[in-house]
Amino acid sequence: MINQVTLVGRLTKDPELRYTPDGKAVSNITLAVNRNFRSNAGDYEADFVHCTLWKRTAENTAQYCKKGSIVGITGRIQTRRYDNQEGKKVYVTEVIAELVQFIGTKQQNDGKAKEFEHIGL
Repeated sequence: MINQVTLVGRLTKDPELRYTPDGKAVSNITLAVNRNFRSNAGDYEADFVHCTLWKRTAENTAQYCKKGSIVGITGRIQTRRYDNQEGKKVYVTEVIAELVQFIGTKQQNDGKAKEFEHIGL
């Protein structure tokens, strides 16, 4: 079976780094990925994809990226479910990142985008 996804998009907010009780770094981000076609109104729409980053990938992304940064992510799709406080089942679909490529940031004051190296696990 194949479960692999590759996305390029912009971070919708600054990554927030946290640690699990056993000390593993984790960060949840949302990536805005433009669609390749226009809507009836003539605008490009975007999908907002939830991604989870672990360990060194999470730490480096939190350190070097911020809202608006362009990143490429290669990973796998994962689904899970849980019962919320009202007792209803909640289903979550997310991308578990295996590799994050830092492509650039929003335009800097000098009009040039800053380039980054890729960071793996």
